[in-house]
Amino acid sequence: MPVYAYKGLNDGGRNVSGIVDADTPKAARQKLRGQGVFPTSIEEEVQQSGGSSRSVTQSATDIRAYFERIKPQDLALLTRQLATLVGAGLPLVDCLGALIEQVDNAAEKRILSQIREHVVEGGNLADAMGLHPQVFNDLYVNMVRAGEASGALDIVLVRLADYTERAADLRAKVRSATTYPIVMGSISFLILLFLLSYVVPSITKIFKDTQQELPGITVVLLAISDFTAQYWWVIILVVMAAYLALRAWIGTPKGRLRFDGLVLRVPYFGKVMKKIALARFARTLSTLLDGGLPLLQSLDIVKHVVNNSVLQGAIEAGRDSIREGQSVAEPLRASGHFPPLLVHMIAVGERSGELESMLSRAADAYDNEVEASVNALSSILAPVLVVFMGGIVAFMVIAILLPIFELNQIVG
Repeated sequence: MPVYAYKGLNDGGRNVSGIVDADTPKAARQKLRGQGVFPTSIEEEVQQSGGSSRSVTQSATDIRAYFERIKPQDLALLTRQLATLVGAGLPLVDCLGALIEQVDNAAEKRILSQIREHVVEGGNLADAMGLHPQVFNDLYVNMVRAGEASGALDIVLVRLADYTERAADLRAKVRSATTYPIVMGSISFLILLFLLSYVVPSITKIFKDTQQELPGITVVLLAISDFTAQYWWVIILVVMAAYLALRAWIGTPKGRLRFDGLVLRVPYFGKVMKKIALARFARTLSTLLDGGLPLLQSLDIVKHVVNNSVLQGAIEAGRDSIREGQSVAEPLRASGHFPPLLVHMIAVGERSGELESMLSRAADAYDNEVEASVNALSSILAPVLVVFMGGIVAFMVIAILLPIFELNQIVG
């Protein structure tokens, strides 16, 4: 069924816009009028490869829609609603139609309408979702495909909703704990740049006029201040160039491998990043196996979730060893990158036939450790930044006051 982007006025005379599915533009107008919307423009959306969409006239609304994304929390809610509708025994097309009517987000409505159109034409749900990789990743699509093949789509969708919610919750906790130190560090850098470029030169100008011999600490401050005042733009350009060069280096396979290895070796921070990766590994592998996917296929998906090329290499080596007949735990232990506790839990799960539940328990344990570690890191970084800024301010105050005291002694 075609999808149309519309603009119009509601009963209160306010401008509204959104997406509506209908067989023809005339049917779309009638449907909107039945909803209390008087359309002023209707344009058909044309689906493109990769899941993006654009209107025939390339309107500004559609350009903005190309960059719209669905939040993980919204995706989890949408998945749970779809699971409820499918579990109630409704046909899939009707379930998708009900979701389209419920959602308010334009991006969700557009994507769901295109998925529904694909299903109406005879396609399966997994392939339709695979056309939108910016929303539904490989894990999601493969889980849905397994659920359709096994006839347990509603159960798989519930597991996907749980997984998405937990992943979003962990991401939110990490972001919340690290936001304050990052903001404080950025503000501290800008304040320091301002002090050295404008405040210090105006205060220390009197020292240059007196022609007196200045203490070494003051000479150092003046040199730093003069350089910052004249070449502040150079400092900013160097920082930006270093950032871009780092991004380019990380973009190469060799650079990415070395960078990820360095990250894992950073004191404390590396351990936190490794715990986050291991939590994703255990949670994702548990969800995939619980959804009925084969182990080798699950490992192919999981290696892209850990976001660390060092661990990805270990998973790939483990997958090759498993293909040759080894257990899951043995190659992971041999890699040296997976902690003994996780390897032991996997081994126990294999022997007992409860690998999925053991991985889920390991993921819960690592989630708790990550939360505790990130909170501790945040509580440490905040006072460290305060002490650092306090030390810099103390250095400036001492460098300014020393020549003033000497000048008072000379006058006295």
